[in-house]
Amino acid sequence: MNTEPGQPEDPETVDGAHGQEPDPKPEPVAQEEIRTETVRRLERSMGTLGTAAVARMEERLVWFRRMSAQDRSWIGLVAQSGVAAFVDWFRDPHRGRPAITVEVFGTAPRELTRSVSLQQTVDMIRVVIEVVEGQVDELAAPGGAQQLREAILRYTREVAFSSAKVYARAAEARGAWDARLEALVVDALLHGDREDGLQTWGSALGWSHTPVIAMAGELEDKDGGKVLEDLRAAARRLGHDVLAGLQGRRVVVVVGVGDRYPAAELPMVAVEPLSGLFGPGAVVVGPAVPDLGAAGASVRAAVNGLRAAVAWPDAPRPVLADDLLPERALEGDLQARSQLVEEVYLPLRGAGSPLLDTLSVYLEHASSLEATARMLFVHPNTVRYRLSRIAELTGHIPSDGRGSFVLRVAVALGRLSEIRQG
Repeated sequence: MNTEPGQPEDPETVDGAHGQEPDPKPEPVAQEEIRTETVRRLERSMGTLGTAAVARMEERLVWFRRMSAQDRSWIGLVAQSGVAAFVDWFRDPHRGRPAITVEVFGTAPRELTRSVSLQQTVDMIRVVIEVVEGQVDELAAPGGAQQLREAILRYTREVAFSSAKVYARAAEARGAWDARLEALVVDALLHGDREDGLQTWGSALGWSHTPVIAMAGELEDKDGGKVLEDLRAAARRLGHDVLAGLQGRRVVVVVGVGDRYPAAELPMVAVEPLSGLFGPGAVVVGPAVPDLGAAGASVRAAVNGLRAAVAWPDAPRPVLADDLLPERALEGDLQARSQLVEEVYLPLRGAGSPLLDTLSVYLEHASSLEATARMLFVHPNTVRYRLSRIAELTGHIPSDGRGSFVLRVAVALGRLSEIRQG
C-alpha cells in the first residue's frame, strides 16, 4: 500500500484488494442492436451467399468443374452449411468456439474426403470467404462492418483448423485400413490364396508395378509397427509399390519394382537397400515373379528360406531363397526339393552317365582329382573337363565347398525321386 501523501492508491487495492479481476463490462446496447440487425441481414442472404460461393467455385476452380454432379452438390451443401453455421454462431458472441466439424463437415459423406484433397478444401474455403467478405458492407448493419469482419476472421480460422482435423482423421483411418488390408494380402499370399480377390485388394492399395519380389526377415526387440512404417517409407522412396505384414517376430515385405532395373540384376539389386531395416539374422529374398497374383511363390520361398537359414550361419545378407535350396529341402520344403532335382540332377543325368559318375566319385573321395581319376581309370585332365561341364550345366562348382554341398544334396534327392517313381 502507498503511504506517501499525494500518491494515488494502488489500483490493486481498489475493488481488487483480494487479487480479484473486476467484472468485464457488458457489451454496449448499441453494439447488441447492431449485431442483431446484422444477423437478420445475414439470415436473409444465406441462400444467396451459398449460391454465389458455388458459382465462384465453378468460375475459378478447375478441379471443381471436373467433379461429378453428385460431389459438386455435396460441396454446395457444405458451403451452405458453413454460412448457416456462421450466422448461428455470430448471433451469440458468448458461445465460444464454433463446432465446425459437426455443423459444417458433418453434412457431407465421409467418402468426400477421398474426392476432395486438403489443398482443394483450402481453395474452396478461400472462395467462400472472399464471397462473404466482398459483401460485408451490404450485409453488416450500419456501424457493424468491423464487428462482422472480425467475426469472419475468427470463424474462418476455426474452419481451417477443423479442415485439417477432418483430413488427419481420414488419413489415420485410411492408414489403419491399409495396414490391415496389407496384412491380409500378405497372409493370403503365404497360404497359397490365388483368388481374384488378390488383384482387387492390390488395386485398392494402389498396386501397379511389376515384377514382384518378396522379402522375409525378423524383428529386433522394438516396435513392429515402427519397423513396418520404416520399410514402407524406404520402399516408396525407391519408387516401389509395397505391402508389409507382421507375423509374430517375422516381417514379410512384398514390393513391386517396375521396369527400372535390368532383369538380369533382379531380384537382389531392387531390394538390397531395404535389408538394413530388418532385425539381426538372415534376410531372405524370394524370386521375381510377373505380378501380384503369382507373388505367393516368392513369399513362400522367402519365408521357407528364412526358416531354413539357421542351417547356413555364414549366408550373405540378404540371401536369395534359391541359394538356400539344400537347407530348405532338408527342412522339408517340397518346392525346394523339386527345384534341386529339376535344375541340378536332371541336367546331369541327361548329359550322360560319365558326368554323374564322375561327380559321385569326386564327392566321395574328398574332391581329389587324382583319386577320382584312379577310380575311373581316366586321366586327371578328363576329370577336370567333366567337372567344368558339371559347373556349366548346374551353375555350381564341385570344387567349391558350398557348390559341392548343393550338388551332393541334389544328387541324393534325384536318386530318391527315381526310386519313388519306380
